[in-house]
Amino acid sequence: MTATQIDLSSYGIELLISYYNNPSVSKRNKLVQIHAGLVRKVAHRFRHQCAEPYEDLVQIGYLGLIRAIERFNPNQGCAFSSFAIPYIRGEMLHFLRDKSSVVKVPRRWQELYSDGEKFQKEYTTKFGRSASDAEIAKALDVPLQEWQQSKLAAQNRQPLSLDATVGNQVDVPISLGDTLADAHYQNLQYLEEDRQQLQGAMSQLEEKTRAAIECVFLRELPRKEAAKTIGVSPMTVSRHLQKGLDQLVSMLHPQTAGLAS
Repeated sequence: MTATQIDLSSYGIELLISYYNNPSVSKRNKLVQIHAGLVRKVAHRFRHQCAEPYEDLVQIGYLGLIRAIERFNPNQGCAFSSFAIPYIRGEMLHFLRDKSSVVKVPRRWQELYSDGEKFQKEYTTKFGRSASDAEIAKALDVPLQEWQQSKLAAQNRQPLSLDATVGNQVDVPISLGDTLADAHYQNLQYLEEDRQQLQGAMSQLEEKTRAAIECVFLRELPRKEAAKTIGVSPMTVSRHLQKGLDQLVSMLHPQTAGLAS
């Protein structure tokens, strides 16, 4: 690490502490600039796993970085990069999952495509060949462009075969199925991301609140035994649990927390 990098790192830590004690938009924006490399690093990894532009992934990643900055407590001893990356990855994953939703085709186009398919079958049976797009559009009494748009929309809505060839590598065809990530591995990735986000949020809790949650929910101790372990009363354990759960929901699901309040 160079002297410049050390100075920048020290400045970043000081700014995180300053923002935590007295938050402001100007400080937050400076922190975003300092830690922009984290967003680019995660975006580079995602770029090879999806078709979305790198620039779009970076913009979405900044939202996760801002969320991390707003929720980070520098007094807990957790490295900011370890705390922020799950937030950045989470925003990108939410974006990609939303983008992968089924395409909705206008009802008129669905009916138009259905009529066109019916005409195509009748035409093929009668003339022994497929009708052209122009012939179908004329028969349906619609502009050629509208028929072609409805046909393209319907085709894009249909699921592709996993055996469909999407490329070649050293003269060996690559199917769509070959390009898909292993479902079990993806699930493990998602679980690891959830674990990292939970770990980062847990590190922001007060010591006894965190201990209460770990004893009751992770170690599955009865509340009386948890109270002895922590050195408080069972009633206090219950209060710490409620407080801790509310704080975790606020950090991990801020939209839900906002509705609840």
